[in-house]
Amino acid sequence: MPRRSTLVLSGREVDRLAVAGRDRIFWDRELAGFGVRVYPSGRKVYVVQSRARGGPKRVTLGTHGELTATQARLRAGQVIDRIKGGGDPIPPPARAGATIADLAERYLSAHVAQNCNAHTAGIYRGSLENHILPALGMMPLAMVETAHVAALHYRLRETPRAANRALSVLSKMFSLAAAWGLVPDGANPCRGVRKYKEKKRERFLTRDEYRRLGMALAQAEAEAEAGVEGAVSPYAVAALRLLMLTGCRLNEILTLRWDDIDRTAGEFRLRDGKTGARMVPLTPTAERVLAGIARLPHNPWVIVGKKPGTHLATITADWYRLRSRAGLDDVRIHDLRHSYASRALAAGESLSMIGKLLGHADIQSTARYAHLARETERISAARVGGSIGADIGTVKEGPTS
Repeated sequence: MPRRSTLVLSGREVDRLAVAGRDRIFWDRELAGFGVRVYPSGRKVYVVQSRARGGPKRVTLGTHGELTATQARLRAGQVIDRIKGGGDPIPPPARAGATIADLAERYLSAHVAQNCNAHTAGIYRGSLENHILPALGMMPLAMVETAHVAALHYRLRETPRAANRALSVLSKMFSLAAAWGLVPDGANPCRGVRKYKEKKRERFLTRDEYRRLGMALAQAEAEAEAGVEGAVSPYAVAALRLLMLTGCRLNEILTLRWDDIDRTAGEFRLRDGKTGARMVPLTPTAERVLAGIARLPHNPWVIVGKKPGTHLATITADWYRLRSRAGLDDVRIHDLRHSYASRALAAGESLSMIGKLLGHADIQSTARYAHLARETERISAARVGGSIGADIGTVKEGPTS
């Protein structure tokens, strides 16, 4: 494996590189195996080197100028993935007249399968199967114009989030198509199509609503223990309790394994979280929930599914029944995560700490709770100021009528 340098191979940095006497490869700091060979003549060629079963492999990507540094970096990542996966570093050229459906197949196998977790991959696949392919699947790539993309986006205007996701997926596909040489650089018909504004829905449970939901969960547990026909699965109840107590995402809890729980260290591991693997503190309340879950032999999952050796794939139907009992018909499962963040702010936790607890990749994801933090600050300031004012005797009652 080539030694990583201190350089980040941006276009400006590559333009500045020069050698005298003999050629030299400059390796990128951020993407191991990505480099540029610089010749005394000034010619610069992007290269990739990665280790496979048969030993290290080095591949030439193209000349600087014909490829931008960004394009070369994208191609380098794809080549490294193929080498590590045991595939051909340079895939066979696409057949003439490749369609959107052809590109979608390659996008799912060469990009999504390599870079996305199962939950995210399912979302992208759903956008393709439900929206993009029915509308554009049979069209040759060269025939797709901005008007076609805009028409698809407009047809989904009643569901802005689905419309914007379809636009993002299609745009990424065309960016990759350019990197793979299927379309000319810059030939992305999604450019110029503006995303719809998505109304951020904020719903936080009050203390009374938490109590009502807790009573509904307890009732469901009692029915399951009594053998009531059609009772809510006790594993679904446990999953909901863990969601409320940890702030985790639904898929993170449904795919939790017993081997991921370390009671000695007081934490559990999320292998396939949205932002990558991370450790979550195991609080006493969450540990009590786990202690009450029946562990089945030969099943590694905490939230057991109906079929042997599986985990629950969804708890949506159970959630609808339980929220209806609690009189919370407008509450989504994901609102439990928002409510966790709201309660953390009320307890005085900072936005940066809440971001860590929720597993956010960046502070922008946590910033949506900033207005709650300001409200908490105002309440605290009023409480502190009122207390001090009472002590120093300078607070006077306003005029009475």
